[in-house]
Amino acid sequence: MPEFIGKTLIILGLGIVVLGIVVSLLGKWPGEGTGLGWLGKLPGDIFIKRDNFTFYFPLGTSIVISVVGSLLLYFFLKR
Repeated sequence: MPEFIGKTLIILGLGIVVLGIVVSLLGKWPGEGTGLGWLGKLPGDIFIKRDNFTFYFPLGTSIVISVVGSLLLYFFLKR
């Protein structure tokens, strides 16, 4: 059991490092703003701005992140 936990933590750590590298490289991607400028501006994201009130709920972005995360877990943890 401890070997499984150790291997899982190593894989999780490597995944976080790879994700960090990808995000930092996307920030240097040529184009408007950052490389992740589309994130948070998807159809389905709710943005309401009034005089003294701003409401933002990233529903579409949350769904996309959930689907991508579920697919990654499905493919990498498949037995």
